[in-house]
Amino acid sequence: MLRRTLLATSGAAAFVAVVPSATANAAAPPISPELTTRDPQASLNARAVYAHLVASENAARAGNAPRTIIGQHIEAQNELYNPQYGDTGGATFVGYYYNKARAVTGKLPGFVEIDLGPGYGSGNGWGIHTPRSYNQHLDLPSGQRQWRYVDDAVDLAFGIWKGLPRPADGTYNPSGTMTGVDGRAFQIANGGAAAGMVGLSFHQPYPGSSLKDFSQVLTQVAGRRPGDVAGYPPATITTDQAWFDLVVDWAADTPQYRALLADLEILAANLSYFAAYDIPVLLRPYHEMNGAWFWWGGKTPASYKKLWAITYDYLVKTRGLHNLIFVWSPNAWTPNGSNVPWSYYPGADRVDVVAVDDYNARYGSGGGTPESPDYTNIYYRGLVDYAKPRMLAETGYVPITARTDTAPATNALDASPWVIWNVWGDRLTSRNSNADVKATYYAGGQVWTGGSGTGYGQNFDWGSIHGH
Repeated sequence: MLRRTLLATSGAAAFVAVVPSATANAAAPPISPELTTRDPQASLNARAVYAHLVASENAARAGNAPRTIIGQHIEAQNELYNPQYGDTGGATFVGYYYNKARAVTGKLPGFVEIDLGPGYGSGNGWGIHTPRSYNQHLDLPSGQRQWRYVDDAVDLAFGIWKGLPRPADGTYNPSGTMTGVDGRAFQIANGGAAAGMVGLSFHQPYPGSSLKDFSQVLTQVAGRRPGDVAGYPPATITTDQAWFDLVVDWAADTPQYRALLADLEILAANLSYFAAYDIPVLLRPYHEMNGAWFWWGGKTPASYKKLWAITYDYLVKTRGLHNLIFVWSPNAWTPNGSNVPWSYYPGADRVDVVAVDDYNARYGSGGGTPESPDYTNIYYRGLVDYAKPRMLAETGYVPITARTDTAPATNALDASPWVIWNVWGDRLTSRNSNADVKATYYAGGQVWTGGSGTGYGQNFDWGSIHGH
C-alpha cells in the first residue's frame, strides 16, 4: 500500500490481450466457478472459497442482489511495534483492527488480509521469533523480537479460518491470546468456529536487501535511499530496469534471481503452514505495479509478468502449494492515461481474482478525480472483461455512509458490488466515522460480516465454505 493516487508509471502501457471495457453497468456473462481450470490440484477448501466468490460475482453480473464481504487489512508489524500507529496512542497487539471493527459495530469483518514481508527495522536480514515446524528448515536466527509479528499474524489468520479461541489441535497459539510490546495480553475471540476467510499481501523488501523493512520495499533511485525514513542506511542498490531484468533472469541463474528465490522461500514457508491444514489464502503479491513507488513497479510489462510467473511457478509447481487464490491488484488508474494496467495482466492461467487499490476521494464527495462522484465504479467496470471475481483490495473508506445533517447517506455498493471490500488498517477509524462503519456493517442485505456462534453479528455460515 502507498498513500498516493492516480500517478503515471514509467513503463509502457500498450494494449495487449484482454482490454477491459468501461461500459455502463449491465448484465455480463457468468464466469466459471472451477478453480481447477487454473490449478487441477487446487485443494478442496480453495475450490470452495473460489466458488463462493464466483457465486457473488455471477449474482452481480446477473443483477441478482449480490452481497459483498466486508474486509479489513491488518498491518501487524505496525500494530505490534509502532507507537505512532493507529488510534491508541501506543503500540498494541496483532489483530487490534480486527477487534476494532467489533468494538465499533458489534460485528467482525468477514475477510482479513495480513501483511507479511516488510519487517520492522530488522537490520540483519530475515529472522524468526519462535522456531516452528514450517520455518525451522530455513536456518534463520531465532528469538528475533522484530519478527514476532509474523508468528502472531499467522496465528490470527489461522484463527479466523478455524475460529478463536479454539482447542489445541497441534497448531500454534490456539487460545488466540496476543501480547503487546508492553507485555499486556489481549484475547481475540470470534466464536470458536469458522469465522471468515483470509488473505495475505507480501510487501517484500528488494531481493538482496539486508535491511528487512518497509523502507526497502520502496523504489530506490540514484542519490537517495528509499522511503525517506530517518535512521536507516543509504540504499546500496538502485532498483532500476537494468537491475530488475537481472532479478527475473532465471535462465542465467543470476545472483539477483537467487536472492529473489531466497525471499520467496520465506513466503512459501509461512504459506506451507496454511496448506498443511487446507486453509485457503487469497495471495496478493506485487500489487500497484502500474505505479513507480515499489521496486517491482513502473517496470516494463514483460519483465513484471516474468516476476509474477517466477513467483507463481515457484509456489505452486515447485513448492506444491495448492491452497492459493491469486489476486492481481493494480493501483487506481487514470482512464485512457499512461498508467492503465492492462498490459501488466499476468494471464488467466495465473490469476484468479482481479482487483484494484483505490485511495481516491470517497463516494459522492467529488475531489476532482476521474471516478467522482461514483467512487470505485470506474474500476469495477474496467475489470469486468477479465471474467474473474472483482475485489476492492485496498481502500481507505467503508462503502456506505450514514446520513448527517449536512450530507445524505451514500452507498457505493449499489453500483459496485465488489466480492470483497477491504479497508486498509488504521484507516478504518482515521478516515471513517463510527456512524459510517456501523452503516456498512449493519447493511445486512448487501454485506457479509464475520464471526461464528452468538454475539458476533455474523450473517453467513462460514463453515459452509469449508470443503471438508
